[in-house]
Amino acid sequence: MEEKWLLCVLLVLGTAVIQAHEGHDDDVIDIEDDLDDVIEEVEDSKSKPEISTPPSPKVTYKAPIPTGEVYFADSFDRGTLSGWILSKAKKDDTDDEIAKYDGKWEVDEMKETKLPGDKGLVLMSRAKHHAISAKLNKPFLFDTKPLIVQYEVNFQNGIECGGAYVKLLSKTPELNLDQFHDKTPYTIMFGPDKCGEDYKLHFIFRHKNPKTGEYEEKHAKRPDADLKTYFTDKKTHLYTLILNPDNSFEILVDQSLVNSGNLLNDMTPPVNPSREIEDPEDRKPEDWDERPKIPDPDAVKPDDWDEDAPAKIPDEEATKPEGWLDDEPEYVADPDAEKPDDWDEDMDGEWEAPQIANPKCESAPGCGSGSDL
Repeated sequence: MEEKWLLCVLLVLGTAVIQAHEGHDDDVIDIEDDLDDVIEEVEDSKSKPEISTPPSPKVTYKAPIPTGEVYFADSFDRGTLSGWILSKAKKDDTDDEIAKYDGKWEVDEMKETKLPGDKGLVLMSRAKHHAISAKLNKPFLFDTKPLIVQYEVNFQNGIECGGAYVKLLSKTPELNLDQFHDKTPYTIMFGPDKCGEDYKLHFIFRHKNPKTGEYEEKHAKRPDADLKTYFTDKKTHLYTLILNPDNSFEILVDQSLVNSGNLLNDMTPPVNPSREIEDPEDRKPEDWDERPKIPDPDAVKPDDWDEDAPAKIPDEEATKPEGWLDDEPEYVADPDAEKPDDWDEDMDGEWEAPQIANPKCESAPGCGSGSDL
């Protein structure tokens, strides 16, 4: 399959470092831990000379230099968006006021950076559509070499609903990057995505059916790993996709394998059709009974059956764990949430802050009335 590829990004892309938050993210207040150093002065008959502590060495970030055959790399250390193309497109079937891809991008340090000079591509606007793209140094040909896509993401302000995935587009004469939008045909899509409590790590490729000529999306199975931490811990995580010439693939997070399979056999729907398919001419019999189970006509109620007894009763030996917080709810309103700028109370109703896990319950055995104990 010798096709030329062009790298494009919907939301966030970087090979060395990325810091991103989605347009609907809530701002989170920076919290610094203040440690009070308590110094006890002890007077001695003999004065002791003061011992000065040498200053801590200053650490300045320096991006690693890519080795081997590299088709694209950007650590954003230059501090500019040079080489990147901002989309000027509009989403179809959307009101003009919110259809534009007018979200702002900047190259900046992380809010709580540990290394001065370590920069990344940051979404700076809320409640906006964002799209940005860049070209590869040269076309990539799928022949005898693996394709490796790797970048870092940090949801430093958290995320409610949105993604930080990349899209690889086939190089075609009609491709116009400043009109890049959500429906631009892509070949590979990879990266994290979240809405509500649904946490995903996408790997999708579009395949042209040789019989019909139609393109179909092929989805990798969901990873078995718990992905929630990668979206909520506000730490930088490294996402890696490896496609091998033998049609095998691997997906890693922080260099740990979370998903793998074969492009021909482990995608949904499969690339190769199954040997058997449903009979399109088959019809349900007229006497078909939809009920999977029916009452046993020969069953007899036991003589000691008590109609008035409840199905469950409280455990008389149960005791409430020490430290249980009776007056604290399990979930509370997010104090840092802000109403979106485009919220319309007439159409959307009264805005309520999203619920988050009560921080006070994290260090306790439980919260609430404890009526189930």
